[in-house]
Amino acid sequence: MLMAHPEVLRKLVGQYETLKKLYAETGSAGARQRMDDVAYTLCVSTGTRDVGTALVTARRQLSGSRRTRSLITP
Repeated sequence: MLMAHPEVLRKLVGQYETLKKLYAETGSAGARQRMDDVAYTLCVSTGTRDVGTALVTARRQLSGSRRTRSLITP
């Protein structure tokens, strides 16, 4: 399965985590909608159906890309 570029995944994960904290603090409907939108994009980007699985998949992909980069970089 082809996944989003690691930098895109990194930004989506960061956005989701920030929005989740904001929503927990404020209960804002706007924060919730943005969080849902990012969750949907994460799911599409990782080929998953729920945000929990999408986050695990994205983090796994990101940790793998860091390992690959460290093996390639002298």
